[in-house]
Amino acid sequence: TGTDVSKEAADMVLLDDNFASIVNAVEEGRTIYENIRKFVRYIISCNVGEILIMLVAPLLNYPVPLTPVQLLWINLVTDGLPALALGIEPAAPDTMERPPNPPNESVLARGLGSYILWVGILLAGLSMVALWWGYRLDGSVWQTMVFATLSLSQMGNALAVRSDRESVFRIGLLTNKPLLGAIALTTALQIGVIYLPFAQRIFDTQALTPLQLGVVILLSVTVFVVVELSKWIHRLRERARGATNAG
Repeated sequence: TGTDVSKEAADMVLLDDNFASIVNAVEEGRTIYENIRKFVRYIISCNVGEILIMLVAPLLNYPVPLTPVQLLWINLVTDGLPALALGIEPAAPDTMERPPNPPNESVLARGLGSYILWVGILLAGLSMVALWWGYRLDGSVWQTMVFATLSLSQMGNALAVRSDRESVFRIGLLTNKPLLGAIALTTALQIGVIYLPFAQRIFDTQALTPLQLGVVILLSVTVFVVVELSKWIHRLRERARGATNAG
């Protein structure tokens, strides 16, 4: 029939004959697209950090900082669980207020590529600080500190990438409970890998003293603080630019 032909030729079919469904579909599509960008932003920035620390440390005459098992753990657990939770991030309040994205826009557009690069460098740099500080100590403590710093600093990255503009505190810490659960579970598993005897044998880790763990936590929190600070500076610049244009 003519109706069937029209449906086959159309780009969009309203099954409920309600034009409001178009608005809902657009909002859902934008949310999915932004969540893909968050997933990519998190995963690749973490991978860049891992690659850089593995390349830079030997160039500075340090031993290889991570074992294959530790790298596998980071990629499967530390990267995986928070990334999956970022994929179900709820829609931002201003999702429908933003202009449409160009059809040919790259996923790495709007600063995502530069974010991946500088956050990856930051992750590797903080891990190098842990390596330098811990290398002066005996045993495998330095390697455990690098392993823990790289793993836990990615949790701060996961929390901060929920928005490329707004602070996570303005979005609301509890608006993505699966992400909080993934971060808490990953952190608990990472602590277990460091302190449980059977896990120490598998992952070549060594129990950290309170001071060493404190250094790891301080370095790890730095990622979240720096990313949030960069977003705050970006918002200040946008307001200043808006005030200049209005004047």
